[in-house]
Amino acid sequence: MRQATFEELPGLVGHELGVSDWFTVDQARIDRFAEVTEDHQWIHVDVDRAKKEIGGTIAHGFLTLSLMSAMTYQILQVKGVTRGVNYGFNKLRFTGMVPAGSRIRLREKLLSVEPKSGGLALTRECSVEIEGQERPALVAEREEEI
Repeated sequence: MRQATFEELPGLVGHELGVSDWFTVDQARIDRFAEVTEDHQWIHVDVDRAKKEIGGTIAHGFLTLSLMSAMTYQILQVKGVTRGVNYGFNKLRFTGMVPAGSRIRLREKLLSVEPKSGGLALTRECSVEIEGQERPALVAEREEEI
């Protein structure tokens, strides 16, 4: 995990911040996400049908997106900052399927740091990689205020 002070952040613009640990997206996690979101589409939860028709179940795109919260905490810690507010995404694309049992990780680059409301607005380029695949699961541009 990279650590930086508030004052050091502008100097990190244009640089990769780091890469998270691998997270396993197994069928149990997919099933729990389906329960919470009430998205029971067969491509996610019907293991037998998915094996026959598409080779196996795949994770929900929004499950992959939601795991970014946990993964981003492993990449950058800003010393002395006690909270961050997620402002959302400027750009977001689901670019690859995450098969059940896959491992994913987050790679981030700092795109900009701007003064905002007495703090800083950070924009990060995010890519969720799938182990063993060239194409990422998703790419996004995320904003937060610290």
